[in-house]
Amino acid sequence: MTRAQDPTAADPVTAVGAADVTAAGAACTDVLRGGLPADWSRPAGTLTWDCRSTLLHVNSDLFAYAGQLAGRFTGGYITLDVHEDDGAGVDGLLQAVTATGGMLAAVVAATPAGVRAYHPYGASDPEGFAAMGIVEVLVHTHDIAAGLGLLPWEPPAGLCAKVLRRLFPEAPRDTAPWPTLLWATGRGELPGHPRRDQWRWHGAPLGDAPDAPGPSARAADDVRG
Repeated sequence: MTRAQDPTAADPVTAVGAADVTAAGAACTDVLRGGLPADWSRPAGTLTWDCRSTLLHVNSDLFAYAGQLAGRFTGGYITLDVHEDDGAGVDGLLQAVTATGGMLAAVVAATPAGVRAYHPYGASDPEGFAAMGIVEVLVHTHDIAAGLGLLPWEPPAGLCAKVLRRLFPEAPRDTAPWPTLLWATGRGELPGHPRRDQWRWHGAPLGDAPDAPGPSARAADDVRG
């Protein structure tokens, strides 16, 4: 089957790349800076985490995905994590999103497409880790924005469409990308489709043989809600 015949195949227009990671980080910081004066101890949307902890989680995942890919870990997650300094402000955590997102973007840009690294939802490639990082940023920005009273907010539709194609190939293609991504991650309703109480993404490239890696402690901390 050629790429033209395969509707799941990536091409230079629809493939998720380093610039998309950077764009997601910018979308996040642009909206959340408007909430700096708010109470960040509020719950982040429907999550049990507060807004500040959720933002730290975003940084943690961006760092971890960059580490997974750069280190080419195959047997589990990188054994390091990020922690905020005592007395750090929320503005510093927002600036850190630019830093950790930049790390992931740089690693994605520098890593050959054939490289695979561990993720509990399937050994993934650079495009996959880019897409996973973007989903983390976008849906948790939504969660935090809900907690801080910053909704409605909507990221670029093209960015959402790219990550839906890569990570959620089962998602409908005839609906608006952002509501579809919220539906795919259990955060919203989509007419004609049952609400998702449980969900997961496709970590492995769609053309790779399926695998079934075991669960990890960190897997439970990936996108919640």
